[in-house]
Amino acid sequence: MVPGGASHWQRCQFKGLTRVNGSLVLTPQSAEMPARSAVAARTLSLVGLAKAGDRAAFGQLVEEHYDFIFRTACKWTGRKSDAEDIAQEVCIKLATAIQSFDGRSAFTSWLYRVTLNMVRDMQRSSSRRDRNIDAFTLVHPEDDPGEQEEATTAREIWTAVSELPEKQREAIMLVYAEDMSHAEAAGIMGCKEATVSWHIHEAKKTLRGLL
Repeated sequence: MVPGGASHWQRCQFKGLTRVNGSLVLTPQSAEMPARSAVAARTLSLVGLAKAGDRAAFGQLVEEHYDFIFRTACKWTGRKSDAEDIAQEVCIKLATAIQSFDGRSAFTSWLYRVTLNMVRDMQRSSSRRDRNIDAFTLVHPEDDPGEQEEATTAREIWTAVSELPEKQREAIMLVYAEDMSHAEAAGIMGCKEATVSWHIHEAKKTLRGLL
């Protein structure tokens, strides 16, 4: 279940959403990164066992990361049913794909990339790209006026973002919705950091016109 419903996602995706002189402005937020070395070490241990054929370790790895996969898919598709389908497909694919994890990045970064690739495949094969923000474009009548204003602002942002070229949209999502650095986004997108910066630059120019 998507936490808080659609309006919750509208207000939470772009935490750096502000209005300046009547214009919408996106500013990345600094995410708190608590020390997770113990968790990371345990995850790598499970990955090693899973790659060696330990089914119990693989099952535990999937169980511990299923919510992460589902939330990631839900953010990118905006549809709970699609996110569930993608999460299931990712879990199936992991049985073989895990052999390609080489440890050069965090396991969650690698898993995010695998999930995003599955989202791309689903959107292309089902021709749903234009509907990938449906769940974020609802303004609930029970919301108070302040919340409705926030939701309406978020709807304007999501509508504009949905009209960006694919790579620009992905760069904006990763940097502004996921609070990733340009370097982290580059790792997910499989390109150079400078390329992400260029996509962000071009997206901002486009968004200024759309917003």
